[in-house]
Amino acid sequence: GLNKMDRLPPFLREVITELNSDRFVRWLEQLTGIQGLKADDMLEGGGLHQSGRGGFLNIHADFTVHPHKRNWRRRVNVLVYLNKGWQEDWGGQLELWERDMSTCSARITPFFNRCVIFNTDEDSYHGLPDPLTCPEDESRKSIALYYFTEEAEAPRLRTTNYRARPTDGIKGVAIWLDKQAIALYTRVKRTLGINDDFVSDLLNRLGGRK
Repeated sequence: GLNKMDRLPPFLREVITELNSDRFVRWLEQLTGIQGLKADDMLEGGGLHQSGRGGFLNIHADFTVHPHKRNWRRRVNVLVYLNKGWQEDWGGQLELWERDMSTCSARITPFFNRCVIFNTDEDSYHGLPDPLTCPEDESRKSIALYYFTEEAEAPRLRTTNYRARPTDGIKGVAIWLDKQAIALYTRVKRTLGINDDFVSDLLNRLGGRK
């Protein structure tokens, strides 16, 4: 995702600023019943997300602790969709799965201005696992914001936990390998105190891109 405010269009900066404001966070506390919520001004893992034709995101439960604030426990996701003219048969539905991964309990089409708010814990499984079939000149866009509570003791650290659906078959092996790679990457980030921008810049340099 694009999480640098100075690289975002002005209207998106305004939306994100409002959704991270004290006023909105207090409203979010009333809605969820979770007190002491904190917005993440670093937008770690959040910001503007965009996927083109063929894009997908396997079912997963999100990381549970802020990568750079060890006592911050992740509690709530807010997604706002930016897709004017989106057609349902293009796919891109957000799937919410039962905790035991037995069934999909909801499928939400990413229509423009639709907002989805849900709790995040160790088994809040969600994703968009089927490749998008939108035209080549279209993309699925959303703002993703995450909210945390500060705990007295550092909560249990869990990286993004990818899971296969009951019908995924052999694809489940690839999903398991992805999960292991993400876990390793997260440990390296935390140990070395680096962020996603540093890693992206390093990979670009190694690949000969400036």
